[in-house]
Amino acid sequence: MAERGYLHFNETEVWRDPLDKIEATLTEPPTLTSDQQQVWDQIAPLLGKPESKPVLLHGVTGSGKTEIYLRAVEQVLAQGKQALILVPEISMTPQAVRRYMARFPNQVGLYHSKLSEGELYDTWRRARQGDLSVIVGARSGLFVPLPKLGLIVLDECDHESYDQTDREPFYHAVETAEAYAQICNANLIFGSATPRITQYYKAQRGIWTLLEMPRRILAHRQAIEQQAAHLHIQLPELPAGEALLSLDLPPVEVVDMRAELTSGNSHVLSRALQSALSQVLADNQQAILFLNRKGSATYVFCRECGEAITCPRDLTPLVYHRDRGGLLCHICGYTRKMPTKCPHCGSKQIRQMGIGTERLETLVSKQFPQARILRWDAETTTTKDAHELILSHFSAHHADILIGTQMLAKGLDLPLVTLVGIILAEVGLKLPDYRAAERTFQVLTQVSGRAGRSPLGSKVILQTYEPENYVIQAASKHDFEGFYRQELAQRRELSYPPFARLVRLEYRHTNEAKCEGVARELANILSEEIISLGMKETDFIGPVPCYTRKLYGRFRWQIILRGPNPVPLLQGLPLRGWIVEVDPPNLL
Repeated sequence: MAERGYLHFNETEVWRDPLDKIEATLTEPPTLTSDQQQVWDQIAPLLGKPESKPVLLHGVTGSGKTEIYLRAVEQVLAQGKQALILVPEISMTPQAVRRYMARFPNQVGLYHSKLSEGELYDTWRRARQGDLSVIVGARSGLFVPLPKLGLIVLDECDHESYDQTDREPFYHAVETAEAYAQICNANLIFGSATPRITQYYKAQRGIWTLLEMPRRILAHRQAIEQQAAHLHIQLPELPAGEALLSLDLPPVEVVDMRAELTSGNSHVLSRALQSALSQVLADNQQAILFLNRKGSATYVFCRECGEAITCPRDLTPLVYHRDRGGLLCHICGYTRKMPTKCPHCGSKQIRQMGIGTERLETLVSKQFPQARILRWDAETTTTKDAHELILSHFSAHHADILIGTQMLAKGLDLPLVTLVGIILAEVGLKLPDYRAAERTFQVLTQVSGRAGRSPLGSKVILQTYEPENYVIQAASKHDFEGFYRQELAQRRELSYPPFARLVRLEYRHTNEAKCEGVARELANILSEEIISLGMKETDFIGPVPCYTRKLYGRFRWQIILRGPNPVPLLQGLPLRGWIVEVDPPNLL
């Protein structure tokens, strides 16, 4: 039939596009606030000038940093170039993508590890062909080929997920982006409400350009009035001619859980948090409960001998998961049934200790049976599009309380959330790492910023057993400058970054004695090399077992080099089999 002309064959390529089902309403650029305008007036002249320094945009949560990014992208696209926007968590990409799609329709591509190989491949090809002008993605987006790259934006540049240390190739997205921008003659913007000490120090010393946005934006007049009408609330009369309102950061109430226990309240929720949750539910509003844990219990142990049930491959405590009906290792994925007796002493006194998101969900459900509860953690987001599904359900007010882990801390704009409860705020402070205090301050400040993004008002209740700790105090006051000064002074005294550079040397082996022996041999060589090279300001810590002593069946020992520039010391060392990390993001 084809030969006789009755049929005609042709081929059409159909792109596998992860964004084809996402709808985004086109939006017009809003009027800038005075803070935004001051920042934009300094950024706009830099775009298109490759000799410009990287910009650190330090703005409190809700200050409107994203609008600055959008305007920068718009200007770069007008110059005939492309833009790369990186966000730290996959959970943040749905909201980020919608904002860019609404401003730049049919020009946006998505790139992160949760997409299928076909979707990644097609996005990669379309970007290389120049069919996509804007790529939004996680850290792997740095490797999307953009032939006309003019701008790189790293939002929330302080986040841990920008450091790939769990598998090869090892790299830090911030440093990689700096090198990439120089190679491509592209502009570079870093944004954060709580930049790392080393990042803020760079900006203060003029290595980066520092721009500040200290005030929060409430919303636009139209958005405020529409929301008030939907919620049937009466708003105060808005000032004439004001298209935008500013907003204070939410007040934080610190609750001493030691006092709660002394007064007879052994519940995981303090009386203040229980009362606040009741009020939120009565007002038809929403709350977030943040817990930096997963599972139903922190660990399972024997009450007779005190031994914890550990993973045979990693020696880390196993966590009980009710939905799995057993114990799980959060490092390697090892699973086993809940034991009926202790494998160490034979006792049947096996108990669960601690609190996790799953357990917290159960306790809150019992306390507030009328509440609709969603849980957002690594266990509930294993399937494709799970992040977007949970977020869309909560945004549409199909749930009243959202319980989650660090996925909740950044980038979410949820106007109905008027209460944030932080459980066990001091978790992480005791880790043997020089950045433990910094990480705790960052996550507490960021999660507090999820509250109060509407005219409804807001409140944060921070529960802790260490209310006097300087990190807790600074976070409760949203005092980044105060925390920065105190933390910088401690870093200077202990010769930690930014006043020294670190190199982490890690050796792994299935035999711990062999692992220790190799580590001590290298330590002896290092001692001799430091003396022979006259590197008086350089020293090392160790050799010692790593915090996670065993990982994936292999024992781990480490040595930490510390000095003005310890890298030259590595030349000629017998480092075969060693993992070498220059400027490691953590020492665990």
